[in-house]
Amino acid sequence: MPTWKEVTAANPQHSHNYAQRWKMMQSQGKDIDGEARLIDAMVPRGAKILDAGCGTGRVGGELAARGHEVVGVDIDPILIEHAQHDFPESTWVVGDLSTDPIPHGGFDIAVSAGNVMGFLDPAGREPALRHIFESLRPGGRFVVGYGAGRGWAFTDFLKLAAKVGFDQQFLSSAWDIQPFAEDSGFLVAVLAKPE
Repeated sequence: MPTWKEVTAANPQHSHNYAQRWKMMQSQGKDIDGEARLIDAMVPRGAKILDAGCGTGRVGGELAARGHEVVGVDIDPILIEHAQHDFPESTWVVGDLSTDPIPHGGFDIAVSAGNVMGFLDPAGREPALRHIFESLRPGGRFVVGYGAGRGWAFTDFLKLAAKVGFDQQFLSSAWDIQPFAEDSGFLVAVLAKPE
């Protein structure tokens, strides 16, 4: 699976096309807020939320509109520009989850939607999970979703998350909490940093 940097290097228009796709889906009335609804239901009003691999700010922007303090981090400066333009009330930072410590720690919850985990370089997976883990307050949770076939088997992801220190709280096969099975094509994992 190519990393995001490899995808954008091969196609300089990729980031613009990606941003436009979400805007078109929203203009067509499609529901693009399922991830944000789940995260919103898991935290109290005014929670401090990290959108890890935030892209255009689609998830974090909706969470900010629901009354949360959001910091988004993404490797792609073009997508961060979209987030800053569309959701100026939140903090959007260009950063690499694998190499850069996450600013503004003490998060109640972190979310990683949109197959972010599948775009990480294999050598950067453990550092990315460590950075997210370290950014959470004790007891904070990390909710991550990505599809099968993205180059990171679900069992391998869960083993590495445990190695980093996360406790596994819940697994689902979709953002609307469908049961997870061994042959599920999508994983939503709720992980927690111990108290």
